[in-house]
Amino acid sequence: MRDWDDAYANSAHIPGSDKMPAQWAERAAVYRAGLKNFRPDIAYGAGERQKLDLILPDGDSNGLVVFVHGGYWMRFDKSTWTDLAEGARRHGWSVALPSYTLTPAARISDITAEIAAAIAKAASLVSGPIRLAGHSAGGHLVTRMLCDDSRLEPAVYNRVAGTLSISGLHDLRPLLKTKMNETLGLTMEEATLESAALHLPRGHSPVTAWVGGSERPEFIRQSDLMANVWTGLDVPTRLVVDPGLNHFTVIDGLKDPSSPITARLIGLD
Repeated sequence: MRDWDDAYANSAHIPGSDKMPAQWAERAAVYRAGLKNFRPDIAYGAGERQKLDLILPDGDSNGLVVFVHGGYWMRFDKSTWTDLAEGARRHGWSVALPSYTLTPAARISDITAEIAAAIAKAASLVSGPIRLAGHSAGGHLVTRMLCDDSRLEPAVYNRVAGTLSISGLHDLRPLLKTKMNETLGLTMEEATLESAALHLPRGHSPVTAWVGGSERPEFIRQSDLMANVWTGLDVPTRLVVDPGLNHFTVIDGLKDPSSPITARLIGLD
């Protein structure tokens, strides 16, 4: 029988991963300190973690990027990832990074609703097209915005010009077999409901499933699944397997305005 805990154990297969969260937080803090146009802790709900940071470009805004962080819905917050905004910001995009209530204080279905509220709030502050991006659990959350039961209001949904799910989780049913489900508390009913690959798409907004070539095979499978299934439902999809990158290095390119992943995020390719 397959070891599903190992299938999702990214840190165990990446040397030095125990030191990375502190390094990410430090880099993000240094980046924030150098920003000229930074609006922190904008509330999108009444909850303690229902806040987003907004990073504005130096000149006029071309539109809104929303980046949703990962951490298996049970760790991290917006402050760890601020520097990932730089690639899009340098191209003139405003970038919103929301935090959300973590499990077990919230169910994953509750978090999905929070992200819809966060996107709506950011969309009320920034005009123009919206591009969604998320990493790992964040990839799950942004693809859920595109499903037939999306909580986005039509005026917001219709502005979504593209979605980038980076190492995203699109079928949550295998997580029922992991020890982490003691924290996630998923049932088969909720895992099925919260799996974007098991939904019909709400429309035809383009989706890219981007994953590192050196990631755990399960994450490559999850990305391939999303692209494969929704291609058959007439959604413009693309699967990109980025050679040599692992679950943590795969997002580094978002800091670089000249990187392929930044180009894909803001629709330059």
